[in-house]
Amino acid sequence: MSAPRDIREQLAAVPEAPGVYLWKDAGGAVLYVGKAKRLRRRMQQYVALHDERPMVPELMARAASFDYMVTASEVESLILEANLIKQFRPRYNVDYRDDKTYPFIAVTLGDPFPAIKYTREKHRSGTRYFGPYTDARAARETVDVVRRVYPICRADCVEWKRVTAHGGEPTGKPCFDYHVGKGPGPCVGAITPQDYAKRVKQVSDFLEGRTAGVAADLEAQMREAATDLDFERAAKFRNRLDAVRKILERQTVVSERKLDADVIGLEREETIAAVHLFMVREGRVLAGSEFVLDQGLDVSVTALVEGFLLRYYGQATHVPREVVLASLPNEPEAVEEWLGRLRGAKVRLLVPQRGSKRELLELATTNARHALMRYKFRTRYDEDRINSALLQLESALALPAPPLRIECYDISTLHGSFSVGSMVVFEGGRSDPSAYRRFRVRLDAGEANDVAMMAEVLRRRFDRESREGKRFARRPDLVIVDGGKPQLSAARAAMAEAGAGDIPVAALAKREEELFVPWAEEAVVLPNGSPSLYLVKRVRDEAHRFAVTYHRELRGKAMTASILDEIEGVGPTRKKVLLKAFGSVKRLRAASAEQIAGVKGIPKALAGEIAEFLATWGPGGAGEAAGGE
Repeated sequence: MSAPRDIREQLAAVPEAPGVYLWKDAGGAVLYVGKAKRLRRRMQQYVALHDERPMVPELMARAASFDYMVTASEVESLILEANLIKQFRPRYNVDYRDDKTYPFIAVTLGDPFPAIKYTREKHRSGTRYFGPYTDARAARETVDVVRRVYPICRADCVEWKRVTAHGGEPTGKPCFDYHVGKGPGPCVGAITPQDYAKRVKQVSDFLEGRTAGVAADLEAQMREAATDLDFERAAKFRNRLDAVRKILERQTVVSERKLDADVIGLEREETIAAVHLFMVREGRVLAGSEFVLDQGLDVSVTALVEGFLLRYYGQATHVPREVVLASLPNEPEAVEEWLGRLRGAKVRLLVPQRGSKRELLELATTNARHALMRYKFRTRYDEDRINSALLQLESALALPAPPLRIECYDISTLHGSFSVGSMVVFEGGRSDPSAYRRFRVRLDAGEANDVAMMAEVLRRRFDRESREGKRFARRPDLVIVDGGKPQLSAARAAMAEAGAGDIPVAALAKREEELFVPWAEEAVVLPNGSPSLYLVKRVRDEAHRFAVTYHRELRGKAMTASILDEIEGVGPTRKKVLLKAFGSVKRLRAASAEQIAGVKGIPKALAGEIAEFLATWGPGGAGEAAGGE
């Protein structure tokens, strides 16, 4: 469905300038926020449905109005887009699927003696935040480790609150943490504001991943205390040193140099995707964070990457020197400049082709794949999608019940030669390869005739002998054939002739993904992005893959047989040996008689005959088409 006429008319007044546009529904709610170098041209692509993303037709069907804002440059439009997405959380923009707030670690720099805390808020001025952390337990453990390495006050400490309320003056009453060595003791004046400020700086560096030299500093202080015979103080430094070493042992070293990068692995399916982000600081992997996004194959990978970068770095507290990705976002230069402004220094987006960064990216992608699997298992995503798909198909195709067993058929041929048919089966929305069948088409056709071939395959599938035998198991609830109305008519006639005319049948056309059914003149169009559309496309694509695989197998066998079988003395065994030795008929043809004779089991005289035969096998003959690798 296209946009309303008044929207198309209003677009004439939109300037050809960089900026941000907002599509809104009838109630004024923002549906989508986007940016463009040329606003009018980009928005007209939506209206004319020239944007091929599956979500666009649905978006424009709901859009009742729009708004736009002109900016001075592409980077300004990117910044504004990120802010508006954060403000409105539009339905069609990339977002976190679980819609939860992630925890941060905060240091209250605005207080006389700054304290550390675990929190989910991120808006107070005078407080520095580190994160976000996707693992809440890891964030809490990090707070605990930091306080063991660098004793600092907790924001929930009663005595710290009293000290803060009195402008940093000691209360004279020691807190529990001071007793056990986790608190620095501003409550009793045990530390000066200057020394405490140094400790806060050390905590900030530690949380940013700048751990180089921490162990060496603590070891030096431990030795100094021991030299002064202050063994109690030396023991404290020893305990802190042990805590740091345990952390460093858990961190994988991935670079000899001080690499500062985020490595982002991405795995996507249908309407969801997962991201695994490795934080690499000073050449060490500090942590891995996982995010599940609410869009997947329904948007381009570049749009998905850009959406994640805007969402994540719009709230992240640290932007590294490099962001390593499998694919660059749209307009990478603008994204780099935006990230550079957040960082206060140049940021580079990188797609590595080899080396340690490539290996780390592949590992992040593997972890993203596992994160997606865990999410789907935890939320029963597949079961819900399959149930919705089957119920939607039941309604859209007017079936008597959900199609628990779907059979799909496709034809693969080359100008009428090596013609084959495939049958794939989906039980309960999942493929069942053990029930797949393939057919060698018997029709003698000089040219390709997909319709007649489809009819032959279905007659053979549903004839009485096949229906009553064990080869095809039970009858399907729905038959889908690849093609349009001609294939549908042929399928119905063939099935009726075979005594299976009561089984529901539909034809799926590739071009518009339309389903043709016997009881309607117009095609049934399943909603873009719907579980039912994804299911029928997956079924059709699997049938096509299975047919093409068999077709290529037959062609390969025929090509080999059409040449070597004509040479007297070359039987199946010698043919296999020759092909194994040379890899292909093309390479065998280029070999000399001596080289052929060097193959075990090939007599010298026969090697000469083979070389002579292949030398006279010239272009234009039947063998030439079969001689490729």
